[in-house]
Amino acid sequence: MPRTRIKICGITTEDALRAAADAGADAVGFVFHPKSPRHIDPDRAWTLAASAPPFITTVGLTVDLSLDDFATIESRCPTGLSQLHGSEPDDVVRELGPDIIKAIQYDPATIRDRLAHYDAIDEVSAVLVDGSPGGEGTSFDWIGLAEAANEIATPVMLAGGLTPENVGEAIRTVRPYAVDVSSGVESERGVKSADLIRAFCDAVRAADAG
Repeated sequence: MPRTRIKICGITTEDALRAAADAGADAVGFVFHPKSPRHIDPDRAWTLAASAPPFITTVGLTVDLSLDDFATIESRCPTGLSQLHGSEPDDVVRELGPDIIKAIQYDPATIRDRLAHYDAIDEVSAVLVDGSPGGEGTSFDWIGLAEAANEIATPVMLAGGLTPENVGEAIRTVRPYAVDVSSGVESERGVKSADLIRAFCDAVRAADAG
């Protein structure tokens, strides 16, 4: 099976960024939502992004920003991808593209329609499916997602309640393009653990190896 990509979200320190890179993560996420315990100032995030080693993709996470507010953050910390974690209208999603990761919350009644909806928007490069509005570590029905994800061409990212202990099962069940973890690799709320990041990435590689 293809290699599962790994994103470590909620990076706020150079130590956490280095731990993610050293463990083999493909991407790191900066949370620009003030209400999050992992919120980071865009100027600080830009300093961290500049210190990232080659081939690490940076992702900026925002929630329901206006076009002007998004542009202000993007000017202060340009990132390789933009992750929209709110209820952004389709015209805003298109305006902010390309290279958009659109996050949605899993609902068995609507998951097929929502995946198909964003599959039809060219500016959406991946759909991230979470068990909560984001960052709460809430898991959900992986089997139900696996069945729906097979119906679209856009890559699907899996988030929500992932830990080093369960990410292997999640990958074997869903076969996602990527997994996204935040609270599952923290020693306390908002504080990343290098050991947990390494264990998480090792578990993903083990699942890929069969």
